[in-house]
Amino acid sequence: MAAKMLLLALLAMVSSVAMASDPSPLQDFCVADKDSKVLVNGFVCKDPKVVKAEDFFSTGLDKAGDTGKKVGSNVTAVNVNKLAGLNTLGISMVRIDYAPRGLNAPHTHPRATEILTVIEGQLFVGFVASNTDNGNRLFTKMLKKGDVFVFPQGLIHFQFNPGYTNTVAIGALRSQNPGTITIADAVFGSKPPISDEVLAKAFQVDKKTVDWLQAQF
Repeated sequence: MAAKMLLLALLAMVSSVAMASDPSPLQDFCVADKDSKVLVNGFVCKDPKVVKAEDFFSTGLDKAGDTGKKVGSNVTAVNVNKLAGLNTLGISMVRIDYAPRGLNAPHTHPRATEILTVIEGQLFVGFVASNTDNGNRLFTKMLKKGDVFVFPQGLIHFQFNPGYTNTVAIGALRSQNPGTITIADAVFGSKPPISDEVLAKAFQVDKKTVDWLQAQF
């Protein structure tokens, strides 16, 4: 009986790991058919007979993104929504441009681990581990050109350019559509807004402070 219970536990663990990332492809490729009205987890496959090389091709990562936003950064994503050939392949990438003192604000990718390398400039990066009895541990590192850092799936992370010149980084993510939840936007800019009473209690501040923060988004 004990052996059977152990086997069931192992099977459950294997199943949970298998479901934690994008589904594995069952054929050479499954180019996304963006015109299909069928709703599936991902995209329906195009007929392989009409697939072309252009379905696996994208341009634009040589061009700097507009960093004139408030936070001073811009993310140019190449995921399945832009490159149909990524469907079912479980990978995507981003170019991130940072103005001097620019920030890629704290955020999470619910469906992907991210690995990032600095192409030009420098970055101060970090992620926060999940809740423990001893609080949430912060891991940080200063990166220079050529350095690589990994952000585990689902954990809050950020990148900040502490310098006075532009910085460029390239990231790869373990999902065709990793998703992004920017913490400040989600908490203070949700539609409809989260109750100011709830946020005041959560952040241990008064409602006026919460109302002011929500007005920024």
